[in-house]
Amino acid sequence: MSSSRTLLYVFTALVCVMGATLPGWSEETDKPKHVVKVIRDPALGESDSLARMENVIGQSIFERIWVSAPSSTEAADGLGPLFNARSCAACHPGGGKGMLFNKDGSPSPSLLLRLGAKADGAADPLYGHQLQTEAARGVPPEGAFALDWATAETKLGDGTIILLRRPVTTLKNLAEGPLARDSVTGLRLAPVLHGMGPLDAIPTEEIVSAADPDDQDGDGISGRPAWLDSDRKTLGRFGWKAVQPSLEAQNSHAFMADMGLSTPLFPSAYGECTPLQKLCLSAPSGASPQFENLEVTSTLVKVLDRFVAEAVLPPGPKQHVDRAAIDRGRDIFGAAGCLGCHRPGYDVEWPKASGKMRHIAPFTDLLLHDMGDGLAEDLPEGAAGGREWRTAPLWGLRWALDHEGQGAFLHDGRARNLLEAILWHGGEALAARDHVAALSADERRDLISYLSSL
Repeated sequence: MSSSRTLLYVFTALVCVMGATLPGWSEETDKPKHVVKVIRDPALGESDSLARMENVIGQSIFERIWVSAPSSTEAADGLGPLFNARSCAACHPGGGKGMLFNKDGSPSPSLLLRLGAKADGAADPLYGHQLQTEAARGVPPEGAFALDWATAETKLGDGTIILLRRPVTTLKNLAEGPLARDSVTGLRLAPVLHGMGPLDAIPTEEIVSAADPDDQDGDGISGRPAWLDSDRKTLGRFGWKAVQPSLEAQNSHAFMADMGLSTPLFPSAYGECTPLQKLCLSAPSGASPQFENLEVTSTLVKVLDRFVAEAVLPPGPKQHVDRAAIDRGRDIFGAAGCLGCHRPGYDVEWPKASGKMRHIAPFTDLLLHDMGDGLAEDLPEGAAGGREWRTAPLWGLRWALDHEGQGAFLHDGRARNLLEAILWHGGEALAARDHVAALSADERRDLISYLSSL
């Protein structure tokens, strides 16, 4: 069977199962008030009908609501036994940035609680690397968490007082008893999908060439590559701490950890079930011989990866700010030293293997940086210590803000606006943070206007 006929068959099957939901469950809880939907990168053109078909099918996989096994629709079952969300879109609504809370005020599926040993990040022996708050019938959810805020004032150079907040999590209803004594937690907010394909296409050697782990140039910035293996062949580039080496790995890990779905990279049908979770390991599996003994086949993973790789934010929204203010803000951004980590641009071959070079402006070096005590947590992940974070891309910030300039920023959504996000910077970014704190009110407005235009 040809590739196009195979994809057409898959698409027809998807149409039949897209409406399947769990009894008594409504999507309404997971819907944020405002959803920004990603689109297929217009620069890719419309000439390749197979590529466009794969993108459409990939979007349907992204939006599919999975159900637990056994189900009458074997192509759409296998959810869990432990999970956090029933679809990719529940964590990334419309492919956009995740939201902190559901309409009822509870933490949304976009906000995950990671677990691990304080010493080395090893999985909690009972609960693994992630607290799954939902479960299939007959299996208890691992638990839940509540979110509160601790606040502190900081004073800017002109006397303005800013109230900063940081999250305080409380674990509740743990099904298997308390975490291990040395286990700690860390919150993670789902990012926007914008531009992940081009980021995946940046050559490893170009990322590594910008590293200065010993700060030999004396600028106070010592970014280092997130090597995931001892022989330095596998570079982490995705995730808040650069724990995944490729777009495919990032997507497949989300299938496994967030939804308990098996893929070629993570073939266990039991997701994050640990050896101590006997009920979880005895639950029905959605793996079927006719589907490669997986719950998400290689074909479905391929088209999902294409959709994510080609996803960009739509043009706009329209800016109602003086162009001169944006230009002044750009100058302030550079003068503060922000470009030391937020590298503005790269020339990459995109799409991969197309022979076409394209300039992208993600504003990240994809390196790990020590961000100081304010953003530090006890949980190490991959190559990153508790104080280290991958430089977050800034492109698409214009869509992360509401009409009042508010949003949820940083790895745990603590910052309600861009100024708060900047003021949380420390460590290697402390000099840049202090530069911004010393600005006049007009200069701060110009800087925020520039960032809001990206």
